[in-house]
Amino acid sequence: MSDPREITRVLFENFQPQAIYLFYAFGYAAIAVFLYGTYAQIRKYRRGQPDGSWGELLHRFGDMAKTMLTHRTLVRRDKSAGRAHKLIFFGFIMLFLGTVTITLEYDFTARLFGWHFWYGSFYLWFSLILDFAGVGVIGGLLYMMYRRKWLHLPKLDYTRPDRQPGDPDYDRSGYRREDWAFLWSFILIAVTGFILEATRLVWLADRPTVWDYRWWSPVGALIAQVMQGIGFSAEGAGTLRSGLWWFHGLLALTFVACIPYTKIKHIFTASASLMFRDPLPAQRLPKVPEEQESAGYKYITDLTWKQLLHLDACTKCGRCHEACPANAVGAPLSPRDVILSLREFANNAMSSGTLPDKAELDIHGKDVGQVFMETLWSCRTCMACVEICPVAVEHVPIIVQMRRKLVEDGDMDPILEKTLGAIHKTGNSFGDSKRKRPAWTKALPFEVKDARKEPVDLLWFVGDYASFDPRNQKVTQAFARLMHHAGVDFGLLFESEMNAGNDVRRVGEEGLYELLATSNIGTLQSCDFKSIVTTDPHSFNTIRNEYPDFGGEFEIQHYTTVVKQLIEQGRIKLKKKLDYRVTFHDPCHLGRYNKGYDAPRDIIKMLGCELVEMGRNRDNSFCCGAGGGRIWIPDPVGLEKPSANRMKEAGTIEGLQVFIVSCPKDLTMFEDALKTSGFEGKFVVRELIELIDECIEYEEWEDEVVAAEI
Repeated sequence: MSDPREITRVLFENFQPQAIYLFYAFGYAAIAVFLYGTYAQIRKYRRGQPDGSWGELLHRFGDMAKTMLTHRTLVRRDKSAGRAHKLIFFGFIMLFLGTVTITLEYDFTARLFGWHFWYGSFYLWFSLILDFAGVGVIGGLLYMMYRRKWLHLPKLDYTRPDRQPGDPDYDRSGYRREDWAFLWSFILIAVTGFILEATRLVWLADRPTVWDYRWWSPVGALIAQVMQGIGFSAEGAGTLRSGLWWFHGLLALTFVACIPYTKIKHIFTASASLMFRDPLPAQRLPKVPEEQESAGYKYITDLTWKQLLHLDACTKCGRCHEACPANAVGAPLSPRDVILSLREFANNAMSSGTLPDKAELDIHGKDVGQVFMETLWSCRTCMACVEICPVAVEHVPIIVQMRRKLVEDGDMDPILEKTLGAIHKTGNSFGDSKRKRPAWTKALPFEVKDARKEPVDLLWFVGDYASFDPRNQKVTQAFARLMHHAGVDFGLLFESEMNAGNDVRRVGEEGLYELLATSNIGTLQSCDFKSIVTTDPHSFNTIRNEYPDFGGEFEIQHYTTVVKQLIEQGRIKLKKKLDYRVTFHDPCHLGRYNKGYDAPRDIIKMLGCELVEMGRNRDNSFCCGAGGGRIWIPDPVGLEKPSANRMKEAGTIEGLQVFIVSCPKDLTMFEDALKTSGFEGKFVVRELIELIDECIEYEEWEDEVVAAEI
């Protein structure tokens, strides 16, 4: 029986001392290059602004570890790529731990303390596990190669929508070369590792402690059998092993040295990005610090250290590019390209020992690496990019911060500038007198309470479009009837309500937003109520997530949650069931922003409708195009509107009768799109409130009022 201590693998067997010393010299050089690159990256991050993401580190680390171990962000909407990455990730971890184990035994425990553990059963199981890990890595890498070469996925095409052919930074073929270099170098390391294992087995086939245990290294053993079958001798295998050993070792050391300088660094930057992610990245935008002289970002050094880290975390996977509604309709925006442009800019300007002059740090403009004004204004701030990013890059806050600088400099569409002026003057985006805000209540057969003058249970924050737009006013009146019918004690702020500011803030007009927010908060705090309801998801988002930063913490619900509760409590009685074939559009600010997916669908089922989901639904819903202030900015002539794109998607549903929305801006955008996209007469766009209203069991006088309005 063999001595267990002889069942092992000697690392430098048959190597001259000079060769070993040379290998260690290369190893230390690779580590030095790696450490210097790491230092340069950290120096770059330190040149960014402070960021308050250091709290709850233990919780953050646990969430990051869970995300990485489950791959939950990678398998979403691309399960094949997620599974392949799992093989690469876990295989790499095992191979890395194996290398660390060998180094620990050879260079520390054995050398310093004479303690050996890498032999016998431990070594055999170690060898078996690493063989499976290597197979996993190779399998995952081969699929990634196949995916890039033969699937021709648009999201992996680095063609820039914000540049024209011939522009100096239009060509991104360097990224494709980097991707392939990464894949080939990684797979060569794994493949040569197996061949090296096989040559060792053939070379030492006369040793029972090697050959008799070869199947504990099944891949190497299989290759060794083939090598022997084609006539490889022990001497030939030994010669091949010597050259291959150096090739494999130097390739692995080069891989390590290149980590801080190439996409390989995402191993670390993606982990850190996930760890420091903001749970409300676009829902709650940052205030302008009091000590900051101007709003927004003008220079690359205005970004925080975390945002600079986000730039390096991007793996160019293209998921944000694919999800972006602006990009889908041909606008000059790809969230991925914004991040990559800023990353290139940061690497060029901030990685050297000293920073260049301020003028060379400006990230706005038409020069190489700068972000175009048209690109920034194309964003709908729908959060589709942030929501799908597997490594937690926060695109929207960066874009809004850059918009703040554009607004401060007056670089915006004249119509947008006029709208912002109207909001500042009148408190609403329509520019109408404040006294007209509650005008819609005059058509109601009952008085609506003034929450400024008497206590109410539910304070209804109506919003601009629901108050001033004639089409939406009908929906608003219907909701008032629902509340009155259900016996809800509700009231309004009447003319004291101002635009909630959600879209004003996402446009980049932070000063006006703070004026609106503090005014509304002061008014709300002067009233006596239990909670707030709103039919406007945009108002819902900012009151819920952003007003607390200004001292206004209120309990607020979207109307779908309130109505669902009232139906379940029997306070709203449905007199009939609808047999419509319908689809539902998730508003960005109710769905992606605030996870309000279920209540609207539950109500639709209660109404008896047949709900058929569009392909893009829930967190993958497609923006109507109104967000981020785009409802106030005309789209370029000839460019498809996101709302028209969505109509085409709905139009593929056979027998569709009703396209349901639950947002005033959605109603406006989609009714316009219905007329221009060729689907008018095939189905209708309706607010969910209108369908509920159709099923209500009103009193006789209420029926007369409804009939008169119809």
